[in-house]
Amino acid sequence: MTLAADPDLGNQFAIEDINTGVHASGFGQVGDGRSFSFHIEKQMLVVEVYRPRLSGPVPVDDDVVAAASRKLIDIDLTDERSVAAAVRDTVAAAEPVR
Repeated sequence: MTLAADPDLGNQFAIEDINTGVHASGFGQVGDGRSFSFHIEKQMLVVEVYRPRLSGPVPVDDDVVAAASRKLIDIDLTDERSVAAAVRDTVAAAEPVR
């Protein structure tokens, strides 16, 4: 587990916690007040973006405002930089959910 965020960054994209490996997961801030989480599920990187100002410490299904997934091809799950770049790109590609 690695702390990847810097409090001096202000309102920028930041991954606050990242775990690498076949069960890679983590969470962070998008930069506009929303938070996100990611995990590996069925050979896919899955990202969920949550609404700002969550009511509790653990998001529920109603808190998800956008989601995206991508195949694990070209992602080195043992390399923190590779996982972080894939997460950043996937968050940017997230589409609103209904």
